Amino acid sequence: MVAFVTALLLTVVLVAIAMFYGSRRPVGQPITWGQAMLASIYVFFVTFWAYGMVPHLFLTWADNELKWRPDNLVYQYWGVLFLKPQTAGGWFPMTLTMQAVRDLIVVGIYVLFLGFNMYAWSWWNNRQKRSDEKAKELETSDFGRPLVRKA
Repeated sequence: MVAFVTALLLTVVLVAIAMFYGSRRPVGQPITWGQAMLASIYVFFVTFWAYGMVPHLFLTWADNELKWRPDNLVYQYWGVLFLKPQTAGGWFPMTLTMQAVRDLIVVGIYVLFLGFNMYAWSWWNNRQKRSDEKAKELETSDFGRPLVRKA
């Protein structure tokens, strides 16, 4: 559990650093070759960490400490009797194992990271639009008064 939580917190910190840097970097500023290489290594590492290490550490935690294996059924593990399968005398039409629950949680982790990944790239690419809107709001005359557009 400690490894999974630490990996998750490290992912949040790494993404927060990138978002902080992106919000402070001027739009349109040229980038050097070295900066591009460092940025690509950083993005690769964050992607590897989020899509590789975090799900792996959750699977390891679930298999070892939580014992979410195929031999543990959901209704036995949690005592949820309405999920008792028909093969064991219940009404539920399928047998749910803890391994299936574990795999569904991992799929949720991947979907969450994928959604945030799409949001982060969109946020980074729309920095120019946000700075243009902010510049329009801050246009003032030589006397410090806001400029009024004539219709």
